[in-house]
Amino acid sequence: MQRPTTYTVDEAQKAMEIFCAYQERCHYEVRKKLREMRMIPQAIDHILTQLIESNYLNEERFAKAFARGKFRIKHWGKNRIVRELKFREISKYNIESALKEIPQQDYLDALDAMAKKKMDSILERSVLKKKKKL
Repeated sequence: MQRPTTYTVDEAQKAMEIFCAYQERCHYEVRKKLREMRMIPQAIDHILTQLIESNYLNEERFAKAFARGKFRIKHWGKNRIVRELKFREISKYNIESALKEIPQQDYLDALDAMAKKKMDSILERSVLKKKKKL
């Protein structure tokens, strides 16, 4: 049986710097990763503080990048984005700031495109029945 790996605070901090440099992360994800590394709560708080001070970790920047990416790539709606950001324990202010990153016209265009795609997939011949199913 293999023993679990232990990390010093410096090793864990270096690993988290690499983890955060690869992609935007939120505090929740970093805290979860540090718990998986079996770090004690005091070390987790110290590492989080250092990451924030060195600008590896920024919740507002994460929320904005998350909202832009999920809208453009996965075509998520605002409700789904809000739900996911709340799951990641992002503040209400940062969620509102992130939603402002999605232009209203782009949101409406995406909604229109999805409605057209759904309308084309409905096999009814009657336009009224199609609209009712839509």
